[in-house]
Amino acid sequence: MSEPKDPSVPLQFVYTDRDFVTDVCRSSGNSTGKPSSLAQFDTLLQTGWTDRMERGLFRYNLGDLQTRVIPGSRSFVAQLNIQRGTEKRKPQEILSIKQEFNPRQFHFNKINPEEILFEMIKDTDGGTALQNGGQLLQPSRMTVLVNVSPLEFGHCLFVPDPSRCLPQVLTRFTIQVGIESVLLSSGTGFRVGFNSLGGFASVNHLHLHGYYMDHELKIESMKVKPLVPEKGFYRMCDFSAGFLFYTESEEVEDVARAICEVTDFLVDGNIAHNLFLTRGCPPCDHIESEDNVCVRKGVRIAVWPRLSCFGAKEDSAFNVALCELAGHLPFKNNRDYELSTEKDVTDIIQKYLLPEDGMQALEQQLTRLLLGF
Repeated sequence: MSEPKDPSVPLQFVYTDRDFVTDVCRSSGNSTGKPSSLAQFDTLLQTGWTDRMERGLFRYNLGDLQTRVIPGSRSFVAQLNIQRGTEKRKPQEILSIKQEFNPRQFHFNKINPEEILFEMIKDTDGGTALQNGGQLLQPSRMTVLVNVSPLEFGHCLFVPDPSRCLPQVLTRFTIQVGIESVLLSSGTGFRVGFNSLGGFASVNHLHLHGYYMDHELKIESMKVKPLVPEKGFYRMCDFSAGFLFYTESEEVEDVARAICEVTDFLVDGNIAHNLFLTRGCPPCDHIESEDNVCVRKGVRIAVWPRLSCFGAKEDSAFNVALCELAGHLPFKNNRDYELSTEKDVTDIIQKYLLPEDGMQALEQQLTRLLLGF
């Protein structure tokens, strides 16, 4: 980590593969993901985020959120966050999954510079990586800034080179850094996600969400069906039906490339989608041992193709996006928070997912795509 000489220049967090934390487990009987000690990434993010909260840069003071696990086999984690519903910036009107970036609308180059926490820069070869022609490559930068309408502690946004003004369509670099940020955290509670246009993205400027939510989610350990396991590709059949990738630290680049192939395919087909990245145990289609269930040295990346929702987002509704599909439910009013049952939640989520025949057709198409047919 390097301190900037000019206070207007963001702090830089330089990391390598050696900074990935691979010995992460969920302790038996402990449902929280809090580690005994923080990695440098966590310390930098949490310290900066808390500083901005104390300085009043947020739209509201988050405080401790009321949290309950909804009874049932899916163990949905419900949280009450009324102010996010009332104080959040009005979402943009989204009309297409391929909508072009509009400089006249809000974007992340218009924020208060003090909202920037740091820039992530990966040192892949001691800073001396060369192109084929021998020209020195500039390191790729990911800007990390606070989300001023947080849904949980540490809620931040990852924006790749904001000055490029990229629309909300995933790139391989963005996916890779998203996975790497999860591997840089020493706990199981740091989550990363993406909402496409038509998948309840609020801003058409490429970004990921990152936040801490320390309660265990079923998606971390649920069984899956292998599709192209050599590329880390599986099918989730039981829980919010979708697809799942898995990677440990050695395969991040290859899996990020495969994920991007899938999301490019979905964009080309005008299919909205949500992604959720979390520490998880290795995928398994047989009975797992207790040790396998607890281990979290790799990252699970869920990909949900879903029905598109266009027009301005209605913030008073129960919006089904990356959190809700993963089993984390931020409610905006007391009644829904206190009274919603597992069936209520499941019925709402199901309305936004593709029908099973559509999922089966996609499964065949994506399997062939990743096999190179």
